[in-house]
Amino acid sequence: MMNTLDLMLEHNKELATPMPSLPQSLQTLKAVIIGCADMRVDPVQVLGIKPGEAVVMRNIGGRVTPGLLEEFGLLGRIGEVAGTIPGNGGEFHLIVLHHTDCGSTRLVGDPAMLAHYFQIPEKEVTAKSVSDPRKSVVVDVAALRAIPALPGEWLISGLVYDISTGLVEVVVPAAPIRTGQNNLAVEVA
Repeated sequence: MMNTLDLMLEHNKELATPMPSLPQSLQTLKAVIIGCADMRVDPVQVLGIKPGEAVVMRNIGGRVTPGLLEEFGLLGRIGEVAGTIPGNGGEFHLIVLHHTDCGSTRLVGDPAMLAHYFQIPEKEVTAKSVSDPRKSVVVDVAALRAIPALPGEWLISGLVYDISTGLVEVVVPAAPIRTGQNNLAVEVA
């Protein structure tokens, strides 16, 4: 009788395909997706992503947190060290994917825990819109737009996956992180 790990290893044998080395794989990368750790909402399945098309970063709620930003910075540094540009300098997407029926919405009654998670004062937790995925995705897209180190020409969007229908709703349509006017303001600052 196979246990869960044995079954997963069997699946690996059936699905195994070699992957290109890091510099070559970064050239085909077209997106970074920030999503929730919820087992029902795997961005690879929800968005039909193929190997090499996207980096998927997952945490509780799919939220922009200090820890996620640190990981994002490390990914950027890996690209620098590898000496290549994601997507080979072409169109590149930064996608925030939240979902309905998220377990994090059940933590609204524990602002101290959420404040610790977001590393913010407890009085600022309400502004994170934890209880509403459509509002929280807008909050997180705005937080990413405010990071001057992110390339202004990257496209950013905010999506919400509806658990009950299996469909994705575009809440924040794809647009450059910063417009030409905002890029200039960041460069001057």
